[in-house]
Amino acid sequence: MEVSRIENLPPPPGIINSIKAGFDTVASHITAILLPLLLNLFMWLGPRLQMSVLFNSVKAEVVKIWQQGGVPAQDIQSVLDFYDRTIPNINLFWLIRTLPIGISSLLLPHSAEATPLGTPAIWQVSALSFPVWIPLLLFIGWVGGGLYFRSVAWLAAPAEENVINVSSSIMQTILVSIASGIILMAIGVPLVLILFLIIQLSTILANLFVLFASLGSMWVIVPIFFWPHGIFVKKQNFITSILSSIQLTRFTLPTSSLFVLTVFLLSFGLNFLWNIPPENSWMTLFGIFGHSFVTTALLAGSFIYYRDMNIWLQAVIEKLRPNNAIKQA
Repeated sequence: MEVSRIENLPPPPGIINSIKAGFDTVASHITAILLPLLLNLFMWLGPRLQMSVLFNSVKAEVVKIWQQGGVPAQDIQSVLDFYDRTIPNINLFWLIRTLPIGISSLLLPHSAEATPLGTPAIWQVSALSFPVWIPLLLFIGWVGGGLYFRSVAWLAAPAEENVINVSSSIMQTILVSIASGIILMAIGVPLVLILFLIIQLSTILANLFVLFASLGSMWVIVPIFFWPHGIFVKKQNFITSILSSIQLTRFTLPTSSLFVLTVFLLSFGLNFLWNIPPENSWMTLFGIFGHSFVTTALLAGSFIYYRDMNIWLQAVIEKLRPNNAIKQA
């Protein structure tokens, strides 16, 4: 009887079918890509917010502290050379792309390179404005991310009675972003410290540690990936949504982890294609449009997968309940 019940279970949602449905949904509602398209255009043609002046203003004091601490001059120069190559290419407007909820954006390779409209304006943060810019950009990213996820979820999974309201979507987005950041830091910092200690003992042991940590990371990555979905599909609060995501991971980890990996590989792999045109060419428009369309379609596919997988999971639980088994017998 148990074997018969298992054989009669409905098949789980397919990964490819969910992603295809996401592409079909966005192709039918092309306006869904508007927010990532606008953000990408701003990142490309808009001003750059940099901190080169701020870094140069404190460089002498930092070097003095390092010298007093006994840091070798060669190491100090290596660090300074690294920062001189890196700092001018950092655009603080990248912070608008918040995780795990945020508007998808394409990180162009050189933030200070000329655009088809000429050399972009360079804005510099100061010691006084830096603490203001950071929370402001994060808040803009949270608001935009909440609205973006809300609009895509409404198109991809319209079976629910009502879409989550704007204020709730923004509030839950802020809570999820802060909580997920704390969780990742609480897990990541000890792992990095342990890895550093293991490297001192053996490189082979360090490689094994990285391998097992990568395999175990799916128990963290998958729940966080689907954490926002319960909020925008089922109108859950951020606590109920993470519990729902953990339950989904517990029963569907192999399939769900493969879905997350597929989405990541498609998104990350195609970024190389979108970055082929130089920033000073109008051909970059094709890369920006392609990135905006694909990432929105993958997000829509994830909402469809989440909805269908939860429906399937409820059907399986209902099918395997003892009372139902007795009735079928």
